[in-house]
Formats: sequence, C-alpha cells, structure tokens
Amino acid sequence: MAGTADVLIVSLGSTEGLRTADEQLAQTLRRAGADVRVARARRPRAVRTLMLTDLMWARAAREAAAQELGRGTAGAVLYSSTTAALLWPRPGAIRFDATSAGNRPGRHGLWQRPLESRRLAASPLLLPLTEQAMREAPPSARREERTLVIPIPVAPSGPAAQVRDIAAITYAANPSKKGLDRVLAAWRALRAQGRGDGELLIAGVEAGELAAAGLVRPGEPGLRVLGTLPPADYRALVRRARVFICAPRREDYGAAQLEALADGCMLVSTAAPGPYAALPIARELDPRLVGEDLAGALRCALDDPSAGYAERALRALAPFSPAVVERLVSESLLPRLLG
Repeated sequence: MAGTADVLIVSLGSTEGLRTADEQLAQTLRRAGADVRVARARRPRAVRTLMLTDLMWARAAREAAAQELGRGTAGAVLYSSTTAALLWPRPGAIRFDATSAGNRPGRHGLWQRPLESRRLAASPLLLPLTEQAMREAPPSARREERTLVIPIPVAPSGPAAQVRDIAAITYAANPSKKGLDRVLAAWRALRAQGRGDGELLIAGVEAGELAAAGLVRPGEPGLRVLGTLPPADYRALVRRARVFICAPRREDYGAAQLEALADGCMLVSTAAPGPYAALPIARELDPRLVGEDLAGALRCALDDPSAGYAERALRALAPFSPAVVERLVSESLLPRLLG
C-alpha cells in the first residue's frame, strides 16, 4: 500500500510544459505542508483525430488515477486539465488552461464538450490558470464561490545578457497552431526590405519536420532551427534575444510568451483568440507590437523599441511571480482542497 496522501495530482503531461507545471504545483503544495502524490498518465499511441486523441488521454488519466487510488487513499484529488477529469474515477478539483468548449469547436469536441460541462459542474473546486479561461467555461460551471485562479509561476531565468545579439526568437512546437508560417512570412518580408539584420531562431521543432512541411529551406539565410532544447539552454537564448515573435491561431495560455517577457524580450504577437495570458500585458506595454501586421510590428520593435519595456514587463508580471503563487497555494488553495 502506498499509504495516505493529502493531495493526489492526476497529471496528464501531454506536453513538456504541462509536466513541468504539474511538478511545480506538487512542489509548491509540499512546501505548504501537504503530502502530495502524482499519478502520471502514460502517453497513448498516436491517433488521427482530436476526438480520439482526447479519448486516449482521458483513458490513460483514469487508469493512472485508479491505480494510485488503489494503492492508498487521498484527502483530495486534483485533475490537471479537463481532459484528465473526463473519465475520472472520483470527483476532484480541476486545474485547466482552457476548456473543450473553447478549444474543441465543431466536430473536434462532439463528445468532450457535453461531458466536460458535467464534470466542471460537479467539481468541488475549479482552478483556471486565468480569469479568461473561466469565461470560456459553460455557464453551469461559472460559480465564483468554487473558483480560484492559480497561474503558472514565471520569473526571469537568469541575468539578462549585456548585449542582446539575437534579433528574434520564436517557439514553434506544433507549428500550425503556433502560426509559424505567418512568423516566417513576416521575417522574410522584413529581410526583403533590407531591415532583417541578424537571425530568427526557431525552437521547439526539428529542422526535418519544417523542411518536410515546406516551411523552411535548408540553409536559408537569416534562419536557424534549434530543435528541442533543454529548458535552461532555451531560456539562455531568450535572454539574448531582442524580440519574441509569435502568431498563434489560438492561444490557451502562452507560457513561452510570459517567459520571454520575464527574460526581457519585447513581445510581437497577433491578437489570438483564447485565454492568452500575455496578450493584455503586451498591449499595455506597447500596442504597436500587437496585431495582424507582424512585419510592421517586428520592424517597430527592432528599429524603434519602447523605452523601459523590460522593466515595465517585470512589473506587469507581478501577479505571476513565484512568491504570489506560493502565497495563493498555501493560504487559499490548500485549505480549500482539504476543507
């Protein structure tokens, strides 16, 4: 028997970012005094549609939760994402960046949306990463008394480089969703005007995948594909970059954008739909850098940067600071989980 635990976190972990966020939350709860176990879903085989993908992950999460509950008891269960909660073996809190009601339109969410609505309504505690995520939830779930916003903590990864010698960087895991084609079009347009000095670095995706998709030609001047990097190596490059550019077709949270702001990058972005946490911050810092004219925004950032941008960004990120999140977890989340 695994014994008892105050909190069992059911971690979907379908991306590196989600796995890291779940581990951060577990550590924060432990520092607050909780005994925490983590049930990690095993990655299922790849399938062709979003409906089947969600079903496979939901089944994996249920199996992981049931196995861990079978080995011991838990005072509270916390499901990381609405997908992890869809087939839950026991009701619990649900932490989520976005709902299927928001990011699974039409046929992509035919079975997920109605079941998600029931799970959100039955959950004793909802933990959206942003207030915007809660606005996309079904009306039956929007009860303020059982909702607590707990963001993912973000902070500078190290001292800023004295010289920012990289023109721009982007993170493009899932290139279509991240709008890499639009980022590349903006960068190439700038270079065609003779203004794109330096390089655009592309992280999170392999060169072979981009070449096969016809997005990047091998050896194309001004572009460097980094592939998947260790987080510390990636953040070290971000600290050297002047601009983080992205053009997501939808953004469910945008941790990479928040990290870039924390590390002193100017954020150039489209105004993507979804609970995009960095978008209102970017608009407040410099509205010239947000919009559909990516090439123009990029040119503005490189040629006419707003004074004090990095310092103002850090102040705007105060609600996401580790100290604020630690306090929320210890003073609000843990008592409500165990109450």
